Amino acid sequence: MAQYRTIIEPEPSKNKISYNTPVLFMGSCFAENIGDRMEKLKFPTIVNPFGVLYNPSSVRSGLEILLDNRDFNENDLHFFNDQWLSFYHDTEFSNENKEKCLDKINKSVNFARKQLQTANYLIITFGTAWTYQYIKTGNIVSNCHKIPANEFERRKLTVEDIFVQWAKLLNRVEDLNPDLKIIFTVSPVRHWKDGAVQNQLSKSTLILAINQLIKIFDNVEYFPAYEIMMDDLRDYRFYADDMLHPSGVAIDYIWDQFSKTYFGKETSEIIKEVSQIIQAKNHRPLNPDTKSHKKFIQNQVAKINKLSERYSYLNFKSELDYFYNNL
Repeated sequence: MAQYRTIIEPEPSKNKISYNTPVLFMGSCFAENIGDRMEKLKFPTIVNPFGVLYNPSSVRSGLEILLDNRDFNENDLHFFNDQWLSFYHDTEFSNENKEKCLDKINKSVNFARKQLQTANYLIITFGTAWTYQYIKTGNIVSNCHKIPANEFERRKLTVEDIFVQWAKLLNRVEDLNPDLKIIFTVSPVRHWKDGAVQNQLSKSTLILAINQLIKIFDNVEYFPAYEIMMDDLRDYRFYADDMLHPSGVAIDYIWDQFSKTYFGKETSEIIKEVSQIIQAKNHRPLNPDTKSHKKFIQNQVAKINKLSERYSYLNFKSELDYFYNNL
């Protein structure tokens, strides 16, 4: 039968992600799309401890902070528009109270640091090669926090910039955690404000730099999320309303390809059972006080207990709390 589209099916990786393999995600939107889904499915996962990071230099800076065992203090913060903020973090960490801002930042950093030390996988998503350098300090920022554009200098990283920065960093990461596997991806979200040509140059720069790293590091591989979106899902029905971000259907499809690449048979079976329990929790009954619904809840509790006996590392506390509160 003729194929009427270009199908991209990544080769299954020899390195499998399981429920016993801690994972740390850092980077752009794809990191959150896949990471959040794994987190909901009870994988031991931490996603974007600095918030969404778009360029390779900012992701590198975040990892260096984890490696350096550095906590943040008030000298690391800036005050703008009635908010305390960090140029290493997304706006979700900003707060009008300095102490609350620092507390949230340091809690997240410390959780991520412990995860990096024990993780089996580090999954990195680069979004763009374009960076913004804060003129007052000369540092590349992760987020401009709506500070006037004239306070920043915009520059595109080169393939060599990214390769040199990350080759040094990956050697440090390997010293900390020799068993760590690294998966690079490039975000399929196009940065349209740069224009079509500059967006392609940016994405190409990221891909070429990653390819150089793969050549010299045995523990580094690439998952083609960008290529799946651009060439396999080459149709605007797979885009959100802005025509730039992947739609829910597209994210589901890329997730399926990611699952085929990195999950073994046992992990896939556990995912099915966990998904059924999560769906049951999210179900909103028309008549919650009926005997049949109470029986439904009892069945779900029994399923959780049975699954927990087989896989003691799964945490169903929130689901059990919900079901017991509705008995």
